[in-house]
Amino acid sequence: MRVYGIKNCDSVKKALKFLDERGIKYEFVDLKNGDLDCNVVEAWLKEVDIDKLFNKKSKAFKELHLDKELSEEEKKELLCKKSLILKRPIIEFDDGYILVGFDVVEFEEIFDWCC
Repeated sequence: MRVYGIKNCDSVKKALKFLDERGIKYEFVDLKNGDLDCNVVEAWLKEVDIDKLFNKKSKAFKELHLDKELSEEEKKELLCKKSLILKRPIIEFDDGYILVGFDVVEFEEIFDWCC
């Protein structure tokens, strides 16, 4: 399992604390270390709607003035090139399942039965 995020993001901190408290092992991928391989984004898009991946509250999203309508291809390109506009955390399970954002109820439902 891989957790994509930024270490100083409150949602990421809560998710990592949740996982650590339960002894759930994961690999952390820091989005500040560079852009994502588009193959990763494309794999996510097989599991989740592209608009769910955008963090519209992020500073990076606001700085890009993304209030205009974008094509699916333009959105995908942005997600590949500007990883800081991703909603965080993104948890990628080994079976391809993707969990976006932190919601304690959702985490309890998923992790209390699977891990």
